[in-house]
Amino acid sequence: MRRSQLRQDPVSGDWIVIAPGRRKRPHDIIKKKAKRRKAPLKGCPFENPQKTGHGEPFIIKKNGSDWQVQVFENKYPILIHQEVCAEIFKKGPYSMVGDIGHQDLVVTRDHNRNFPHLSTERANQVFEVFKERYLMLGDDACIAYISMFHNWGPSAGASIYHPHYQMIALPIIPPDVEHSIHGSFNYSKKHKKCVHCEMIKWEQKGRSRVIYENRGSIAFAPFVSRAPFELRIFPKRHQPFFEDVSRSELKWVVEALQKSLLTLEKNLSDPDYNFFIHTSPILNKKRYKHYHWHIEILPKISIAAGFELGTGIDINVVDPDEAAQLLRVKK
Repeated sequence: MRRSQLRQDPVSGDWIVIAPGRRKRPHDIIKKKAKRRKAPLKGCPFENPQKTGHGEPFIIKKNGSDWQVQVFENKYPILIHQEVCAEIFKKGPYSMVGDIGHQDLVVTRDHNRNFPHLSTERANQVFEVFKERYLMLGDDACIAYISMFHNWGPSAGASIYHPHYQMIALPIIPPDVEHSIHGSFNYSKKHKKCVHCEMIKWEQKGRSRVIYENRGSIAFAPFVSRAPFELRIFPKRHQPFFEDVSRSELKWVVEALQKSLLTLEKNLSDPDYNFFIHTSPILNKKRYKHYHWHIEILPKISIAAGFELGTGIDINVVDPDEAAQLLRVKK
């Protein structure tokens, strides 16, 4: 396609513009840059977290005497755990909630090995630790939603080079998640089907946007991609809750995530990126059987300007079909 096209996401209801005519080829927006600069080991706060003032780990996984993955409280949290629940209160026309919750870091041992370069065992361990800590946080009756995400590179918000991941337990359901939950519920109510399962079937049938698929998961460039080279990874089996996924299913998803990040690195000149997990809220779980947990990957390729900020309509100058063609994992 060369002419612009508006597309609406069937889940969120958001409109986006696919505008490939604004550039010649997908390669044209890939900026060549200097090789990623590695931060020195000396002075790294995560090389020995407890010696640099971080608290004792909630979870620690070892190989012999040395740790490999650990989870501990963020030294500078935006939310703090207390023995009371946060309450919504009003101030004039505004609603407010206190800063009660949890903010944890998941840190891997190797200073230079980011997620796509972890061994299969270690990558699976990161997600198993996510799940283990998630279940621990789920015992807190004050928590409504747990956000799990990874920032890689300065432009993606990573202030420390050493690979680390974050878990923030919130007393509210975030607006993007609320939109996704609400949209998938409306689709399910109208069509008696999971909207994400329908997306998966459609992508499997057409194949043009699928970049990788294994027995238990699939990775593709969404038809309604908000940003250039956006990717999403879904477990094939319908499952609303990340915390309920089986160990074997989690391995399929982790494999697809590693493959997807490696192809971004190889074909997009090692971009900074964010990936995050969208899952159902942890409270009132019976309400969310229609949802389908998944992972979203957003490379830091473009910058939102006046139109995007003023309208909430993102402009994507790369056709998702062409993005998938460039990123497809070679077997």
